[in-house]
Amino acid sequence: MNSLALRLAVFLLIPALAACGPRSEPEAPPAGVPGYEAVQDGDILIPAVDPKYLIEGNVKEVVPYTADDPADSIVVDVYARKLYWVHGDGTATRYGIAVGREGISFRGTGYVGRKAEWPSWTPTANMIRTRPDLYAEYAGGLPGGLENPLGARALYLYRGGRDTMFRIHGTIDNASVGRATSAGCIRLFNQDALDLFEKAPIGTRVKVRTEAESLAVEGPYMDDAFGRVMPDTPENRAKRAEDEEKLARKAEEDRVAAEKAEAKRLRQCKRRGIPEDDCPPLHVEDIEAVEAMAGTSGAHG
Repeated sequence: MNSLALRLAVFLLIPALAACGPRSEPEAPPAGVPGYEAVQDGDILIPAVDPKYLIEGNVKEVVPYTADDPADSIVVDVYARKLYWVHGDGTATRYGIAVGREGISFRGTGYVGRKAEWPSWTPTANMIRTRPDLYAEYAGGLPGGLENPLGARALYLYRGGRDTMFRIHGTIDNASVGRATSAGCIRLFNQDALDLFEKAPIGTRVKVRTEAESLAVEGPYMDDAFGRVMPDTPENRAKRAEDEEKLARKAEEDRVAAEKAEAKRLRQCKRRGIPEDDCPPLHVEDIEAVEAMAGTSGAHG
C-alpha cells in the first residue's frame, strides 16, 4: 500500500470510526459561585469563573485592614498578589490578582488617570519582536471583547499627569489569577474588574507596595508547586516539596510512556512496510484498521 493510498484511507476512516463511537454529551458550564456567575455586560456575556480557580485568596472578600492607607483608595501588593479597596473603617475588599512582568515595574503612588470599558489592546514592540508568532498579527491593535487580554475593564495608572503604562485590568485567562505571568500588568477576574471599576472614579489614589512594605503588612509569601501564591510557612514549604516530587515522578512516567508509544508505532509501521516518514501519527489499532480496510478494498478491486 503506497503512502498516498494510506493517507486517503486514514482520511476516510477517521470519520467512520468517530461515528461508531459513543456520543459524548457537551460539558455543562460550571455552576456559578456567588459573585462569579456569568454576567451580561451590554452585548457581551462574560462567562462564569470555574470554581476550581476560586481557591482561598483568589475570591473577593472583605477582610481586616490595618495599614494606614486612606479610604476609597487602591493598594496593590505584587508580592502577595493581592489588591485592596480600602474602606477606611479598618476593613478592605481584597481581590486576588495575577502579576505580569509590567506589573513589577512600578512602585509608589499614582492615581487612576483613565478608565475604559472593554479596552482595546496593542502588543508592545518587544512582545512582537520576541514572539512574532503570537503577537505580530495584532500589531495594529485588538478591539475589546472576550478575546482581548485586557478583559472587561481597565484602570490606567498616571503619575504627574503622565501615563505610567501600569494597568489594572480584567483577564481572559482565569487560571492566571494568583500566579506570576510572563506579560501584562495587574489582572483580575472580569467579575472583580467590573466591581473595582464601579468603585474607583478618575483620580482614585493607587499605591503599589514595595517589597519591604509587603513583608511588614502581609509577611513573606512563596509560590507552591503549581505557581500559586501562598504564605511562606514551614508547612507550605513541605507541601511544595512533596508536590514537586509528585510532579517530577509524573513527568518521568509520561516521558517513558511517550517513548514506548512512539517505539510501538514505528514497529507497527515497519512490520507493514510503511516508511518511517510516512508512518501516520495514529494509535496502533487505527493503523491496523487502515490496513484491514485497505486489504478488504484490494480483495474486491
